[in-house]
Amino acid sequence: MSRERIWLIVRVSGLALLGVLAFVFRAEFSWGPLLLSLEVAGIATLLTLVFGVGLALLLQWRRLPARDLIDAIVSTPLVLPPTVLGYYLLVVLGNGSVFGDAWKATFGRAIIFNFEGAVIAAAVGSMPLVVRSARVGLESIDPNLIAAARTLGARPMRILFTVVLPLAAPGIIAGCMLGFARALGDYGATLMVAGARIDGTPTASVYIMDQLLAGKDEHVMTTAIATTVFGIVMLYFANRLTRSLQQRG
Repeated sequence: MSRERIWLIVRVSGLALLGVLAFVFRAEFSWGPLLLSLEVAGIATLLTLVFGVGLALLLQWRRLPARDLIDAIVSTPLVLPPTVLGYYLLVVLGNGSVFGDAWKATFGRAIIFNFEGAVIAAAVGSMPLVVRSARVGLESIDPNLIAAARTLGARPMRILFTVVLPLAAPGIIAGCMLGFARALGDYGATLMVAGARIDGTPTASVYIMDQLLAGKDEHVMTTAIATTVFGIVMLYFANRLTRSLQQRG
């Protein structure tokens, strides 16, 4: 992708975001839920970047025992109903669980019905998208480049950070964008794990439902449009990066 085309994408996306901002400023709009959702999605994306790329690298190892089973388990959040995923998270993270009790003993607060619970729910729901896109990026790498690096005496960690990850970066970034968009719109699992309010503020998805039930259609419309534009921008960039990988392959 040329530099001119990248700048064109950035300008178009910027104009779209400016248009949304101008619209919501003119309309009656509550920034709290959207900002909370962006914060949750941003931190969740950082988590999925670290753990998702690690899982993708692990799944690329062809000698990994039960690789197909592990891949299926990692991808399970894509097919589970959000309430089922939320229930499993409550069992694993809730009071009385090993992880939940250890967290509470360490940090003095529970995971569920707190900000941390919303982040974990969003991260788990979006993890498969990051893993799958990262694997596409890893699979697009020419094995001869890795072999050449080994021939020149590069150690595995140096090959990983100087050859593998830079070449797989478009797929990884595309996965993070898809994961961010998925986390931004999460509703069911977040509602079950974090509750309807986090420190008195709902996420954007919960806020839309609350305002719809209250008959405040203008609030629903402005928040829905804002989240839709953010999602479209992320998906657009992800599609462009995925296409660049296909052309390279």
